[in-house]
Amino acid sequence: MSQLPIDAVIPELISHLSNHSQLILKAPPGAGKSTRLPLVLLQQAVVTGKIVMLEPRRLAARNIANYLAAQLGEEVGQSVGLRMRGETKVSNATKLEIVTEGVMTRMLQQDPELDGISLLIFDEFHERSLHADTSLALALEVQEALRDDLQILVMSATLDEQALTSLLPQASYTESQGRCFPVSYQYQAVPDDRDWLAGIERAIRQLLSQESGSMLVFLPGAGEIKRLAEQLSEGMADNVLVCPLYGQLNGKQQQQAIAPAPQGQRKVVLATNIAETSLTIEGVRLVVDCGYERVAQWDPKTGISRLEKVRIAQSSAEQRAGRAGRLEAGLCLRLYSEEQLTRQPATPKPEILRADLTSLAMELAQWGCQQADDLQWLDLPPAIALRQSQALLQQLGVLDSRLQFTEFGQTVQSFGAEPRHAAILAFALQHDNSAQVTAAMLVALLEEPPRGANNPDLHFQLSLLESGKLARATQYLQRAQQHFNKMTPGSVSQWRVSREWLAPLLAAGFPDRIALSRSGDGRYQLANGQGAMLPADEPLADSELLVVVDVVKTRQGDSRIFSAAAADSDHLQQYLPRLFCEREWLDWDDNKGRLTAEKHWCCGKLILKRQSVGEPDPAKASQALVNAIRRKGLGVLNWSAKAESLLVRARCAGEWLPELALPALDEASLLAQAEEWLLPFMNGMTSLKALAKLDVAQALEAYLGWDKTQVLEAALPTHYQVPTGSRYPIRYQVGQQPVLAVKLQEMFGEQRSPMIANGKVGLVLELLSPAQRPLQITQDLAAFWQGSYHDVKKEMKGRYPKHPWPDDPANHEPTRKTKRQLQ
Repeated sequence: MSQLPIDAVIPELISHLSNHSQLILKAPPGAGKSTRLPLVLLQQAVVTGKIVMLEPRRLAARNIANYLAAQLGEEVGQSVGLRMRGETKVSNATKLEIVTEGVMTRMLQQDPELDGISLLIFDEFHERSLHADTSLALALEVQEALRDDLQILVMSATLDEQALTSLLPQASYTESQGRCFPVSYQYQAVPDDRDWLAGIERAIRQLLSQESGSMLVFLPGAGEIKRLAEQLSEGMADNVLVCPLYGQLNGKQQQQAIAPAPQGQRKVVLATNIAETSLTIEGVRLVVDCGYERVAQWDPKTGISRLEKVRIAQSSAEQRAGRAGRLEAGLCLRLYSEEQLTRQPATPKPEILRADLTSLAMELAQWGCQQADDLQWLDLPPAIALRQSQALLQQLGVLDSRLQFTEFGQTVQSFGAEPRHAAILAFALQHDNSAQVTAAMLVALLEEPPRGANNPDLHFQLSLLESGKLARATQYLQRAQQHFNKMTPGSVSQWRVSREWLAPLLAAGFPDRIALSRSGDGRYQLANGQGAMLPADEPLADSELLVVVDVVKTRQGDSRIFSAAAADSDHLQQYLPRLFCEREWLDWDDNKGRLTAEKHWCCGKLILKRQSVGEPDPAKASQALVNAIRRKGLGVLNWSAKAESLLVRARCAGEWLPELALPALDEASLLAQAEEWLLPFMNGMTSLKALAKLDVAQALEAYLGWDKTQVLEAALPTHYQVPTGSRYPIRYQVGQQPVLAVKLQEMFGEQRSPMIANGKVGLVLELLSPAQRPLQITQDLAAFWQGSYHDVKKEMKGRYPKHPWPDDPANHEPTRKTKRQLQ
């Protein structure tokens, strides 16, 4: 075997393994950390038990397992095993397992003592996948509480050493140099407009004509890859192969992209960031980097992901460029400016800070954690997103009010699938064979939605699967059989979709996405309150009720439905009565000037039916007024200056003093909690006019609580006392620094800018002339005294000769008076 850079540090790593339970290895792409190191550990029997290595990407996991097994002259499943969703190749002889996705997490959950396992390796940890972060947090607790002999090795090409060593303070640190041939750089900005792909195509063709060797092109997603592949196929030289590479391709297509080009030919590999690490694509010496990737940004308020095309981090740009120098000297063409690169973030935003945390919430419940901070994290999961996910699990029937598993939740957990998918399977388990067969097919389809499916109707897609006409139908049905076996062991003789069961099954997993038509033109309201739409010409858009699965917030702000199934409310209520309820609705009728009452049949925030009822109880008038306030907004209340000041300061405190743990105070949140903070102060109010007497400031103070209000008043005062003894108001505005307007002479003697919020926030000083006109705005008073004050002094001394303009204002007596008054 040829020498690899990792060979130089392997003796040091093996030595560390003998006396450290935690290790950190930093090694750039091509050093051999993913291939050579595990092989040496295996061959030299460095550890007594099994080694489990987590690979965040399935393609990399499969290729690494195949490569390592081949080096031993074996098949995968012997000394080297592989576990990933839908595929397990291990045996009693397996000493090294390559695992992916949530497999390591499931291993930890099922056997926290990890019997027989000596070493856990976290490869490519810089990718910061949610699964990797979760597995590491659980593994650290196992190591601390149950297995002090368990060893943990974290490996990465680019990582934040300071953050990681603070999480693993006892860890040994080893750094390997890479083996990268020289890479030269070119920068060519391509405008991000409708002709963006055409600009990339021109750059590719030009580079191919100027340089030799194969090319790797990084693009944001599968859509761009398909379109560009189509464009490049026209007029391309016969000796150039265009090979797409992204996660949803089958194994044969992926291998075609990775394998060396046939003799006398060269390749153009069009890839997502799947090709940044852990894959060596043979023959590549040219890299074209578009500078973008596509990530899903989860919005916990809407419960909907938003696909965003974002600039890659500088570390990703470094990784991409390195692919050009893996095998020989290469060239990287960056389709953005060098200046743009310096403005890009240093590292990518970790998935745990931007993803749907429903799976994590379920893992924590299974682990017995009431709070996420019971575990050790590089980045603590956002509390708001985690609470939203826990609320969804309660809606699914998985967790009870104490955030512990219900009996149904224990069944859901046993399936080892994503929570929504597992809820579908657990619901089907309670019903007949046709429900179970349909559920198995449905979940197999939902796990990997077919790419390029133009019809959003899930029944249509399942019908194609049933008839074998859907692409990769064989693989889908193999996966469906695995799901079916977990419900009822045994082979399915005939795969048939039951239309009767489809909508109830979907509603069991997506109760928050039951959708009611708003206008008959493809616009819907979801049960979680959000709006979504289908193109009006879609046959599915005529449905009164849908259960929506795939919905994405687009750049225009709408939420687009990509997959759904038609439903009937009576049919859903028959199978899932817990999702429906009757409510009495009271409101104020502005036109009639009186109280009205209705009975509503609801599903979440959807009102499926309305019925007028008799004369409402006048004692409930205040509740009706609360509903009217919700409809009209907070502007209908009588906002005194005191109330407005308190609200804006409390909103600022939410940003500056998170330790105060104030409730959410945006308008939507205040309206949603109106019963809690407004209703107690509305006794006897029976009309909208009566709201003028409502003391909003008093209601807000009660909502915040006396203790927190006192802290707020002290930390974010309404006024600031300047050195002369004068008290001037502080201007607060959410999202901006607070401002204090004060005459310049009254700040003499003040050495630095005043601070508020317990010393965390500096006041912006709007320094005024004796005539109360702005002279200077500064956040750094000390720098102003030493610098631009002297220019101000020259200009103002002649205009205001009666006022003092000392040479050393920082040490001069502050004053409100003229020179004569001072004598």
